[in-house]
Amino acid sequence: MNIGNAIVSTFTNQGIVSAITSTIFIILLGFYLRKKGTFGPDFGKVLTKVVLAVAIAALSFNSFMQPIDDESMHQGLGILLWGFIIYIILIFVAPLLYSRKNMDKREVMGILTTFGSTTFFGIPIVGAIYGAKGVLYSSIFNIGYRIFLYSYAYIKMSGLKMEKENIKKMFLNPIVIATLVGFVLWLIQGVMPQVTVPLMKNGVAAGGMTTVAFYRIDQTAIWLWKPLNYLASLASPLAWLAIGCTLGSISLKDAISNKLAWYYSFNKVILVPLLNLVLLLILDVTHIMPMNYVAIATVVIMMATPTATVAAAYAISYDREALLTSNASLLSTVSAVVMMPIWIAILGILSSAGIFH
Repeated sequence: MNIGNAIVSTFTNQGIVSAITSTIFIILLGFYLRKKGTFGPDFGKVLTKVVLAVAIAALSFNSFMQPIDDESMHQGLGILLWGFIIYIILIFVAPLLYSRKNMDKREVMGILTTFGSTTFFGIPIVGAIYGAKGVLYSSIFNIGYRIFLYSYAYIKMSGLKMEKENIKKMFLNPIVIATLVGFVLWLIQGVMPQVTVPLMKNGVAAGGMTTVAFYRIDQTAIWLWKPLNYLASLASPLAWLAIGCTLGSISLKDAISNKLAWYYSFNKVILVPLLNLVLLLILDVTHIMPMNYVAIATVVIMMATPTATVAAAYAISYDREALLTSNASLLSTVSAVVMMPIWIAILGILSSAGIFH
């Protein structure tokens, strides 16, 4: 398929188009309701807490309630490995993008460039476009992200050694628990006690019988899977409303005049995902680490996210370029909202052109 046909195919794909429009429209709705005063100044923070503590935890766990086969295991382990490799690469490479700045700016901007809002911004978008498989891959990818975010980023920003409190944050976070438990259950389902039950698809009887591990609640305990699924379905709309609400609460005027914040935003939402795309395509073509379309697209979208909230909080808490961090966070969020549909379209075009398998 030539590029022209691939472009037409992508922009006539109702799944891709509706995912893009849903993201934009709901973010704009949050922005409008905040500007109008319907949402109060703290409403975005409340929504964020609900999304992170409940919705994405449920989404992450439920994403592992699916069969495992050779391809999904291979892709999942590849994503897990890449999640560690890319952060090690970025830890060394990202500060070089700011080599003309003083050491403090170089260090802070390097960390902000390395760590994006993959959980809050990335997973809801991946789930909306690529479904359960995308959420599965994004949850696995985030294992390496969270380890480095709560260890390396904290130590560099604070100037302190790893503290007990931060280790607790790393492992007792609801999303981390849901991801690790779900990942282990997904991996070992083939060797666990099996039960034969009526086949269910999206909570509805699909006819026939299936044999699954006893804890596959999507098949064996619909009464438990359903409420988790309802909570999981809140992740995308609530996250997008919160993003719009946050943008509606902050003045763009000061941030727009900051050239370094613009340069950072370019690096964060264009350069970093482009680096991932190029490297993953090379690894795929050379068969060093073959990955399919959904796996590669998931990583690219996760890396095209704006500043990680936790990384920004570190910078502000320890007074490490706090004003610059706030401006960079705001501009990168606006840039990510603009660029995300473009990245989704580019990935769709590459897939339609047969570049992905």
